Amino acid sequence: MDTNTSTERLMADLQAVVRDTENLLKATAGDASERAAKARAHAEESLHKARARMSELEHDLAARTREAAQKTNAYVHDNPWPSIGVAAGVGLLVGLLIGRR
Repeated sequence: MDTNTSTERLMADLQAVVRDTENLLKATAGDASERAAKARAHAEESLHKARARMSELEHDLAARTREAAQKTNAYVHDNPWPSIGVAAGVGLLVGLLIGRR
């Protein structure tokens, strides 16, 4: 399993936790008992942490994406002919696959 898949899975899990916590907070908003108030406070704290972690992951993913794009750009500029050859080969392969339909 690669890092991107793990990050995407973690993001999906955190988004599910945020949704569930928001729904729980809405569902228990009318309950004024001390126990419910403590549970809501704990859920709000967990929600805040999950949102902060999601934000960190989004920034990390964006930074890694920019870094990969910069490395690709540098490679293409340093090796233009092999890059053109690969692009032409991929284009030919895609053309052949589309032509078979």
